[in-house]
Amino acid sequence: MPWTPAGRTRLVILEWLKEPPAHVPRCPRRAVPAEHGATAGAVAAGLGIPRRVAEAHLALLTDLGLLRTRRVRRRTYYRRDEFRIAEVARLFEKGW
Repeated sequence: MPWTPAGRTRLVILEWLKEPPAHVPRCPRRAVPAEHGATAGAVAAGLGIPRRVAEAHLALLTDLGLLRTRRVRRRTYYRRDEFRIAEVARLFEKGW
């Protein structure tokens, strides 16, 4: 089964969020620690897609439990839930 463009985009987001500072541009005025993750705006800028599209992808990944969110002031930061991702990978390895 071939991957859809949306599926590839979500895989790229998950890959980028392994190391947000290396892949996702960040506003230099806001010094937020890298462990918080990346905002929807930063993901959108990094992928070259509209912010609403990035927000939709991030919301789906969050609903699936693959991402965690953290609010810092008015922004939501997304980061990977490594435990849940490993859990899902094990399910697929076992032939779910």
